[in-house]
Amino acid sequence: MPVLIRADYPNPLPISLSAVREAAIHLLALCGQEQNDWSILLVDDQQMAHLNQQYRGKKGPTNVLSFSLREGEDFTADSPLGDVVISLDTTAREALNNGITLHRRLKILMIHGLLHLLGQDHERSDAEADAMEAAERQLLRRLDKKQRKEPMTNLAINVDHVATLRQARGIAEPDPVLAAGICELAGAGGIVVHLREDRRHIQDRDVYLLRQTVKTKLNLEMGAAKEIINIALDVKPDMVTLVPEKRQELTTEGGLNVAGQKKKLASVIDKFIAANIPVSLFIDPDAKQVKAAKEVGATFVEIHTGRYCDAASEEERSKEFDLVATAAEEAFEMGLRVNAGHGLNYLTTAPVAALGTIEELSIGHAIMARAIFVGLDQAVREMLAQVVARG
Repeated sequence: MPVLIRADYPNPLPISLSAVREAAIHLLALCGQEQNDWSILLVDDQQMAHLNQQYRGKKGPTNVLSFSLREGEDFTADSPLGDVVISLDTTAREALNNGITLHRRLKILMIHGLLHLLGQDHERSDAEADAMEAAERQLLRRLDKKQRKEPMTNLAINVDHVATLRQARGIAEPDPVLAAGICELAGAGGIVVHLREDRRHIQDRDVYLLRQTVKTKLNLEMGAAKEIINIALDVKPDMVTLVPEKRQELTTEGGLNVAGQKKKLASVIDKFIAANIPVSLFIDPDAKQVKAAKEVGATFVEIHTGRYCDAASEEERSKEFDLVATAAEEAFEMGLRVNAGHGLNYLTTAPVAALGTIEELSIGHAIMARAIFVGLDQAVREMLAQVVARG
């Protein structure tokens, strides 16, 4: 095992250990140290202060300490690199002061600690300090780029468009219930449907049949309308996702303004929580909306990826991706579970799937469009190849 991660932290962890492990493994590869081991210990300020006093003769906590096992001449090329200890308390304060997420600051400190294990030391001279800082920036850029290519997330498939085609002719086919079964057999981890007030695609009967037939997880998207709430409470899906809903829109155009309607949403969420139905809120990648989602009692947020997918240039897409990644980290750090979706296709999915804080992606249109040419089973399997972890 090239990476050993241990948390000796007295409070609930505000970070994803899987995301930390993934970053640590990538860093080894980026430094050409794939065959070597290093360990990361996450502690609080009290424990870090004790280590500082014991090993450095200094009082108080610091953010990171490195203990190299490669000092002197008694090591081989495949010897363990050593240990990095990070105080999550100090890291959290620094993240807040720098206006970044805890996960982001943690990555920076992991890089700093690893470079110390590899022999760099910013305290020896100003020139070496400048070189180490430059190496840290370069490693962080390369880590961001590499992580965007390593999908790890679950795939839930929205079958609304099958119902849209059926409703266009006003007949009984194609059947979204049958489509859901094909998606599950092809490997999908969940089925998503949106029961709209105007019933433009999914019908009440579809929802009740899907509740009886879906073997993975049924996610019911809905507006916070009384009629739809009552149906959802009767159907009891595995989860509901509250979304904004306008009659004139072709598809959901943006995230909920949770911050602007906290009282109403909290009341709706309370009803579902009382019925043991987890609630997700579909929101834009905005820190204000993430915070509001936590305040109203949501279990999940689903980060809106539309602007990322619709970006007209690589620069704009990179900017929008960073907003999605940051919002996902902020939500995770607040104790929310995180999904993402809207507009994702076979070209834009893999980077979002690589984010260790995101559990599930909801994708519909791209898969159904692809299915016209290759069949639904194949379309699902091709998308899974973009989403599922590759070892």
